Amino acid sequence: MDFELTREQRAVRAMAREWALAEVAPVIHRYDEAHEFPHELLQSLGKTGLLGALVPEEYGGAALDYVSYALAVEEINRVDASVGITMWAHNSLCTNHIALFGSKEQKAAYLPRLARGKALGAWGLTEPGSGSDAAAMTSRAIREGDHFVLNGSKAFITNAGVAEVAVVMAVTDPASGNKGISAFVLERGMQGFSAGRPYRKLGLHASNTAELIFDSVAVPAANLVGELHRGFVNTMQVLEGGRVAMAAMAVGIAQAALDQALVYMKQRRAFGKTLAEFNGLQGMIADIGTEVEAARLLTLRAAALKDAGRPAKTAASMAKVFASEVAMKAASKALQIHGGAGYITEFPIERIFRDAKLTEIGEGTSEIQRMVIARDILGFHQERASP
Repeated sequence: MDFELTREQRAVRAMAREWALAEVAPVIHRYDEAHEFPHELLQSLGKTGLLGALVPEEYGGAALDYVSYALAVEEINRVDASVGITMWAHNSLCTNHIALFGSKEQKAAYLPRLARGKALGAWGLTEPGSGSDAAAMTSRAIREGDHFVLNGSKAFITNAGVAEVAVVMAVTDPASGNKGISAFVLERGMQGFSAGRPYRKLGLHASNTAELIFDSVAVPAANLVGELHRGFVNTMQVLEGGRVAMAAMAVGIAQAALDQALVYMKQRRAFGKTLAEFNGLQGMIADIGTEVEAARLLTLRAAALKDAGRPAKTAASMAKVFASEVAMKAASKALQIHGGAGYITEFPIERIFRDAKLTEIGEGTSEIQRMVIARDILGFHQERASP
């Protein structure tokens, strides 16, 4: 078993780290406090090629392997998770759905713009009344001649208000349950297609999250992504890779918490010595460091399985549930180490603590991940898949 990264993988990690430290770290506090989307940072990120991480080279993408992509996601989230989740949703969900299942015409029309960062992508699965049970969606797409009429809405959609392109799921055969769902690609400006007001969130203040609203949107039949009624099956495949990247996001947040704890412990003095010299706090750091490394290894294992073309569903769920809970624990312990200083916005750990919670909820909750893992261990087969 080889735990060494390739030269190319190390180079991607270093590039992502350098970009985030140079471009994001100096300004993100301002964006977070203002609840403002950092358009300039995303334009800069587009120049690195990381917004086309999973896009084939023939469409202008970087065509990274999943290990390299996971490393890049980790490093960007290590500096800030708002920028990190924007990149994640754009790459793992919208862009990857088109790259995996789009027609040649759709790939040629959308992937070059998405890969260069000329357009941001969103992806719509969750609805106000269907979260973990995504197959219970009520959005409908009815065929009328050479187009579909789409009605409904999607909730909690990352990039909803800033995306130029969105891949959304809707029911096309109500009698067939999750086997009657299809995917469509929509563009900003389509009549009846809009985004709601951005949510005011606990964390990730500099990311855009809102509803997507469909009011009798006429969607050309050519915008059907993949086969008719196969949208939910394809969605499960998209989510598998998305969970690997969400795990990497959680690892980045957990590492950021550890980084901040180390800085504070070495600077802050009490009773004549630094906090780093207290045995009790050293034990906390040992626990955080061990769990972060375990989460990283689980994540890279799931990414390596994806790269090898081997089944990665359970490995991705294991990585996602473990890494997300490590992120919360690491952020909580790091804030505790900061004491009162950790509870004010002057120190980054306050933002990290708020941002960490999303990783336990997004891309399938911890409870759903445990269902997926348990059913695999028990040998059960899911007839009605959950995200």
